[in-house]
Amino acid sequence: MNVCIAGAAGAFGIKHLDAVAQILDVTVTSVVGADRAEMLAFAAERGIAHATDDLAEALARTDVDAVILATPTPMHAAQAMQCLRAGKHVMVEIPMADNLADAQALVQLQQETGLVAMAGHTRRFNPSHQWMHQRIEAGELTLQQLDVQTYFFRRSNTNALGQARSWTDHLLWHHACHTVDLFQYQTGAAASQVQAMQGPIHPTLGIAMDMSIGLKSPGGALCTLSLSFNNNGPFGTTFRYICDQGTYVARYDDLFDGNDQPIDLSDVAVSMNGIELQDREFFAAIREGRDANASVAQSLPAMATLHRLEALLQD
Repeated sequence: MNVCIAGAAGAFGIKHLDAVAQILDVTVTSVVGADRAEMLAFAAERGIAHATDDLAEALARTDVDAVILATPTPMHAAQAMQCLRAGKHVMVEIPMADNLADAQALVQLQQETGLVAMAGHTRRFNPSHQWMHQRIEAGELTLQQLDVQTYFFRRSNTNALGQARSWTDHLLWHHACHTVDLFQYQTGAAASQVQAMQGPIHPTLGIAMDMSIGLKSPGGALCTLSLSFNNNGPFGTTFRYICDQGTYVARYDDLFDGNDQPIDLSDVAVSMNGIELQDREFFAAIREGRDANASVAQSLPAMATLHRLEALLQD
């Protein structure tokens, strides 16, 4: 199978390139980026056959079966639909759109084309969260509260590598999206109650730098999410699962018990890399002609919940 990666030279584009390199019978045949000269050099360095600054050019190629979009958030929905209209399967990094209407339009187009369209909800695939999901599904654990802290230091417009961005990141539509989808995935239902507050709007970036979100599942489980772009280290997200039979702390692909003792996850999946596992699911769904875990249709309830939260923040 041949894949194009758009946004290949960015922080997450590189993660996907490294992940695909670990998957047999999948080849990156094209890369897309904003700067054509930069992409030509990038492709030459990595031995990739084609590079361009025009997604349409890559979509017209017969040696591209599928596309991974690691492009700026405001481009996600339009580019994902462009891929589907070109007859290509697509995985789009989260959020699949920055508003509910565009997310709904993307899901409708996917249903019309029958192609695989998947959102990059990596938390579903991290071995740590998979271990929790398996035990919740088996009835071995009942989630009582998911307590999450998502903290960065982003007082300037930079990405995860500290590089300048041409677009502005968002605590709600990007970073909260991870947790909203994960909570609803782990509880098996959309939140029945939501609440949200945000701090002052940054005078230059035009976004809230601090946010507090609360969710309640129909079964009574709670999610408490704190987000900040003002936190001066350590960075990243920590998930604390408070259950009826123990407490567990997930930090990306790693899992610990409530006393910070590591839990062996070696038998959870074929890799310890959540992004690689996410990419493996995408290609497996294409090969098997089935819906992918974290398909855009499965991810739509998270977008609906974000829409509800946004309405509260605008009050």
